Amino acid sequence: MNNKTLTIAILDMYDGVPNQGMRCIIDIVNRFNPFVSLKIFDVRGKCELPEINKFDIYISTGGPGNPLIGDGDWDIKYYEFIDALSKWNIENPVKKHVLFICHSFQMACKHFGLAEITKRNDTSFGVMTMHKTKEGLTDPLFARLDDPFYAIDSRDYQVVQPKLSVFKKKGAKIISLEKIRDHVQYERAIMAVRFTDYFVGTQFHPEADPVSFISHLRNKEVKEKIRDMKGKRKFRNMLEDLLDDDKIYRTNETLIPNFLRSAINDLLQTKKTMSN
Repeated sequence: MNNKTLTIAILDMYDGVPNQGMRCIIDIVNRFNPFVSLKIFDVRGKCELPEINKFDIYISTGGPGNPLIGDGDWDIKYYEFIDALSKWNIENPVKKHVLFICHSFQMACKHFGLAEITKRNDTSFGVMTMHKTKEGLTDPLFARLDDPFYAIDSRDYQVVQPKLSVFKKKGAKIISLEKIRDHVQYERAIMAVRFTDYFVGTQFHPEADPVSFISHLRNKEVKEKIRDMKGKRKFRNMLEDLLDDDKIYRTNETLIPNFLRSAINDLLQTKKTMSN
């Protein structure tokens, strides 16, 4: 692990699908290069999971498909791994920090019994506003982000119908919701949850940057599909949003770095205290 201070495990949930999201996550982690080293584990493709005692911080990525369905192997081991991390944090003073993104977030919400995961009426895709809840206004994950802030949304499923009694029992908090859609009678989806002091997750893609998204749009088939889905005017607005420094750029430069800074500071402080 190159003798660096802290180790990060990236849990690849893309199931072998080439994805710019992984490049974006690696790019963000590398901004902390003096303090961390990283290793990637192919969870869905090769059922790879890290040894808990060898890593400090975990980022579990987005991925395609139905979050309610696995192959009976990798998904069971993934849930067992989450439980093992939770158990570690109960029993040990040096905590494991986890960020769940999109597909992983949906799976975590299901596993902890916090809400229902349902298929959307249509795909949510593009630059969307994310609204902080009362708890989200002070959550360190969103520090230096406006309310609302902007992020890339790409999903066919949604986390809805929160079980508030379970949230209360587990000490979990909803920290972000999707935009209010006045023209439809759909429940607002949960866009981010603080599961514990050390586990947090987002339904949207905080790693996305304009370069990766525009690269995705270079595929003619993808471009036409999105244009048909959103209409020409909304498609043009989305392209303008991508180039706005206060929107996707800002979220990319802020949210995951907030998570990493918080984790690194906590781990270094705890280890320093224990060594005294």
